Amino acid sequence: MTSAIDTARPSAGSFLDRERTIATPGFNRWLIPPCALAIHLCIGMAYGFSVFWLPLSRAIGVSQPVACEGMTLFGALFTTTCDWRVSDLLWMYTLFFVVLGVAAAVWGGWLERAGPRKAGVVSAFCWCGGMVIAAVGIMTHQLWLMWLGSGVIGGIGLGLGYISPVSTLIKWFPDRRGMATGMAIMGFGGGAMIGSPLADILMRYFATLEGVGVWQTFLVLAAGYFVFMMAGALGYRVPPTGWAPKGWTPPAAKNTMITTANVHLKDAHKTPQFWLIWIVLLTNVSASIGIIGVASPMLQEIFAGRLIGAEGVGFLDFDATQRAAAAAVGAGFVGLLSLFNIGGRFFWASLSDRIGRKMMYATILALGVLLYAALIPFTSATGWTFVFVASLCVIASMYGGGFATVPAYLADVFGTQFVGAIHGRLLTAWSLAGIFGGLITGTIRDNQIAAGVARDQVYQPIFFTVAALLAVGFVANLLVRPVAEKWQMRQDPKGAVPAGAPAATAAVAGGDYGIGKGGFDAKAALAWAAVGIPLLWGVYITLLKAAALF
Repeated sequence: MTSAIDTARPSAGSFLDRERTIATPGFNRWLIPPCALAIHLCIGMAYGFSVFWLPLSRAIGVSQPVACEGMTLFGALFTTTCDWRVSDLLWMYTLFFVVLGVAAAVWGGWLERAGPRKAGVVSAFCWCGGMVIAAVGIMTHQLWLMWLGSGVIGGIGLGLGYISPVSTLIKWFPDRRGMATGMAIMGFGGGAMIGSPLADILMRYFATLEGVGVWQTFLVLAAGYFVFMMAGALGYRVPPTGWAPKGWTPPAAKNTMITTANVHLKDAHKTPQFWLIWIVLLTNVSASIGIIGVASPMLQEIFAGRLIGAEGVGFLDFDATQRAAAAAVGAGFVGLLSLFNIGGRFFWASLSDRIGRKMMYATILALGVLLYAALIPFTSATGWTFVFVASLCVIASMYGGGFATVPAYLADVFGTQFVGAIHGRLLTAWSLAGIFGGLITGTIRDNQIAAGVARDQVYQPIFFTVAALLAVGFVANLLVRPVAEKWQMRQDPKGAVPAGAPAATAAVAGGDYGIGKGGFDAKAALAWAAVGIPLLWGVYITLLKAAALF
């Protein structure tokens, strides 16, 4: 009798083909999370690109920026004689997350067919190749090349790299879906924690009287990231059809929200469940991303002199020394939020394995409403700095936790077969939230300042607005129910077929096939060390900066 492994393994084909990545007996499933982390820690540098903005804003003038009066955004794209404005460079963030969502949605179906190895390799070439193109743009001072390189091509790499491990990890860890995706997506939040201080070190090393050292830094980072991403991509394996961990049985009888059926990619977006979870992700991200984006100035403007031992001194009255001291505290605050963002991805996702995905989202959304509508406005008005900082750290953890748990939520509701592609389409909510969240925060803040509101009061309407957003997400989450049977795929011996097809008479055999054993052996320990040591270094640097808060 032939097994699922025997029938699935081809006799020939590309080394990158999905069929060539099917695991064989003796493979250790704990080697997969480090592969995912290797990719996510590299593409996660997208969050850390702000470290380049100020140096790039004086790439021509170096010591004294060369400005062009009245230059438009279109003009900035092609100018070679004026320094770029930070506002022009900030569009890179928008490109990153808009293109990420679009790429994940467009190529998610291809990823499921091609497999994680091929998708990871393409991601490495796009992300690192985009950085090389951007480096050429910096050398020639062409902003449009930076946008095309890192923004568009790199954004495609972001999308493919972000979703490439999702389906694979969920299939390898059906018994710990939340923990598995949390471990991988934790890396995306941690990428900036490693990349930002490393980029700062490299820029200072390459800086001269004639240059700020950014294009050289891009090339070094691109080379290093390419090695790590290729190692992660080539290390991917997928389990054979019907594989399950030894001794594990699906918990469908215990939790009706966890299905044993699958919904086809072409049908998922036709269900109300898809759009309800889409709203949950949109509101959770929109409510947090705008606040996190202004974290440093928000802390300085609200608490002003309290941060630096100059009680009663307003933010606008700071002298140069006080501004520098407050900025250092603000930087520590941003680092602390990053740390909680990362920790939350693992904590909340792991907790969801115990209490269920729906209950986990209900918890973070309800807690978010409470914090934004009551505790945060109260502490900002009364000057309780520590409680304010702690509250925003909890918010950052829930922001990360929402990202890390949504793949497992989708697997529970739609099954595991197309979860990577369905997740890709869901990430369009992230693209919209990246624009929507910043628009809410920026518009309200600018209007408050224009109206003459004191700087320590301008954020109060923002807090109440995002609390209302989270309340919408809370209601949407409550409405999620198991998918109707009409959308579920039927099974035949060759695999799943779309809903409505004739029912089959045979079933795919299953078992562990001797795969997934080994636990945390020496090979797995070495793989984890390769990603864990850089991550620990990033945590150490972040804690040093965060110490300024205390």
